[in-house]
Amino acid sequence: MDAFIRFANQSQGRDRLFRATQHACMLLRYLLESKAGKEAVVMKLKNLESSVSTGRKWFRLGNVVHAIQATEQSIQVTELVPRFCLTLANLNRVIYYICDTVLWVKSVGLTSGVNREKWQVWAARHYYYFLLLSLIRDLYEIVLQMERVARDRAKRETSPQDPPGYSVANEETEWFQSLLLLLFRSLKRHPPLLLDTVKNFCDILIPLNQLGIYKSNLGIVGLGGLVSSVAGLITVVYPQLKLKTR
Repeated sequence: MDAFIRFANQSQGRDRLFRATQHACMLLRYLLESKAGKEAVVMKLKNLESSVSTGRKWFRLGNVVHAIQATEQSIQVTELVPRFCLTLANLNRVIYYICDTVLWVKSVGLTSGVNREKWQVWAARHYYYFLLLSLIRDLYEIVLQMERVARDRAKRETSPQDPPGYSVANEETEWFQSLLLLLFRSLKRHPPLLLDTVKNFCDILIPLNQLGIYKSNLGIVGLGGLVSSVAGLITVVYPQLKLKTR
């Protein structure tokens, strides 16, 4: 109950909930579009998706300030690679939120001198840069975790002798399997890193589609956005699962 109260009191949590609803509507709309007799339901889902998307803008008006604060905090990170990636990522997030605010001003009719298509491309581009840099940071953290797990494993085990029937092909297969197992153990040991990686990977499908770098259908984008939103909700309800900077 306490966790739910903390969640409800945070605009970030409400935005994540709205976002999950928006992408759930998108996914359901994709699944129902090809079915006969579902036109009315599809139209209702489309209208709900549009309304939720508009409502989310109100929760995000103050995100420029939060992104600036995050940029200032990332400059203080001790390790070079995370500091570089997070600082550039948050700078791009600031620009993305500025573009998003301009698009919101245009959508509510407060100004008419805004080229909507141009600002949408700018917003998608800087959102893509933000997520790409965030994923690079995640990859760096994953490599560090894998090195730690490998060292711990090496301390517990002695070097085995090559088994009978040993071949280069077997070695390559075993190496790949060992790498996957090492990755699994590393992410299992560090749930915040797993959640952050999943969230950023699913999110990046959206700007990739908008920019035409990798075209996805409505279902893939909706599913990715829904998974990302659920991962974000988990970190809001349980702050200890949010990836920390060092």
